[in-house]
Amino acid sequence: MNPDAMSWSGSWQMWAVLSAVFAALTAIFAKVGVEDINPDLATFIRTVIVLASFAVILFATGQFGAPGPISTRTWTFLVLSGLATGASWLCYFRALKLGPATLVAPIDKLSVVLVALFAFVFLGERPSATGWLGIALIATGAVLLALKK
Repeated sequence: MNPDAMSWSGSWQMWAVLSAVFAALTAIFAKVGVEDINPDLATFIRTVIVLASFAVILFATGQFGAPGPISTRTWTFLVLSGLATGASWLCYFRALKLGPATLVAPIDKLSVVLVALFAFVFLGERPSATGWLGIALIATGAVLLALKK
């Protein structure tokens, strides 16, 4: 087994937890940041900052170079992923502009359920019975959190 896979810094779990923390901060920061600005402009500003941040990281780590040949399939799916990300961000910022973060975020997290369903249908991934139960609980929790009182 890869030694990095055994360490906390090399674990997918650590990166997933950090992703969740930063996604939560994103919702809070975005909700405040979008208060006095058009949500599409806010999304553009955020995107420019993300782009600049990654450029700095790639330059600082010496990874900003020719990647070698990239297949058409890879380009196609990276473009589709980028378009989906942009659409998601536009919708997310619009939702945050119009609604409370405590209701927008749970509905946004239904993406976890959709990932499981899409991975099942398109990638052939097969969650266990316990996995499906967890997915159903996430869906139920998101719906309950988003319901008006």
